[in-house]
Amino acid sequence: MSAPKPRQFDIEERTAAFGNAAILLAKTVPLTPVTRPLVSQLVRSATSVGANYCEADDAESRADFKHKIGICKKESREAKHWLRMLVTAVPESKEPARKLWQEAKELNLIFNAIVRSTTANAGSKD
Repeated sequence: MSAPKPRQFDIEERTAAFGNAAILLAKTVPLTPVTRPLVSQLVRSATSVGANYCEADDAESRADFKHKIGICKKESREAKHWLRMLVTAVPESKEPARKLWQEAKELNLIFNAIVRSTTANAGSKD
């Protein structure tokens, strides 16, 4: 009997956890005329990362995959921006926002690498 294989990195789960964490943070923010649009934009961009990753995972072509991963990259970067703005508006959210910002940064780097890899392998056949 062979040893169980180590659990592989699951980007779908990681992007879902990122969206969940953004929702939980958003629920702690007092809604004011300033914070309401920031919270809305943060939740939209953070949850969009996972939704677009799911679409990329079911892409119909290499070009479709690259396009959807590119959206994941943009949305993760946008989430970093909204987190920064949220901390300006609600300084007490700094610590939980810092953790989410770090995760957004890491996801952005992962998607950047996937886009580069997909571009570099564009000449090879599926």
